[in-house]
Amino acid sequence: MSADSIPAQAGPDMSFERAAQRRGARVVCGVDEAGRGPLAGPVVVSAVVLNQRRVPDGLNDSKVLTALQREALYDKIMVSATVSIVVAPPLVIERLNILQATLWAMRQAVLGLGVTADHVLIDGNKLPKDLPCNGEAIVGGDGRSSSIAAASIIAKVTRDRMCAIMHAEEPHFGFDSHKGYAAPVHLAALTEYGPGRHHRMDFAPCAQAFRMKAAAA
Repeated sequence: MSADSIPAQAGPDMSFERAAQRRGARVVCGVDEAGRGPLAGPVVVSAVVLNQRRVPDGLNDSKVLTALQREALYDKIMVSATVSIVVAPPLVIERLNILQATLWAMRQAVLGLGVTADHVLIDGNKLPKDLPCNGEAIVGGDGRSSSIAAASIIAKVTRDRMCAIMHAEEPHFGFDSHKGYAAPVHLAALTEYGPGRHHRMDFAPCAQAFRMKAAAA
């Protein structure tokens, strides 16, 4: 199957967006993140305002799409929608904690759209403080709202590309395969080499590996 042949899938639609518009919103954006759980790398947030006349076919939760499908949809979203991307690196995550860093990045992504959103649809059960407009948290939103699904794809592809750069810088950790998650090969590399420049030192396995390496020095 080519990257362009993305089959139609049951899943998200524009119901939440249309409901917000019936309540008076003109510009509705979807927001999602990638990378809250890994031990290394940034958390990446995207906000997307879809052009309702040019909604790409095949939008879905990025986790149920293949890498080829995500890449093809990324290109289609970028040329047809209004997109904002914000990256919270490990130092920000360490300073704020992962939840607050994610919420901070979500708010910044909405502010960075270049258009003023009237309503924000966010995947999950928490809204950032001080959003510039009304917001709606939707559990499982990346599989229910097309705008959130689009944001999940942009965030995921962006973060995967960043993981490829991380891998080029520190190939012994294998970031290209596990994307910074706590895979056995990643934990083994942490034990052998200690944390690298991309690790989240406020996450317990990284802090433990640092202590073990320091003790052995």
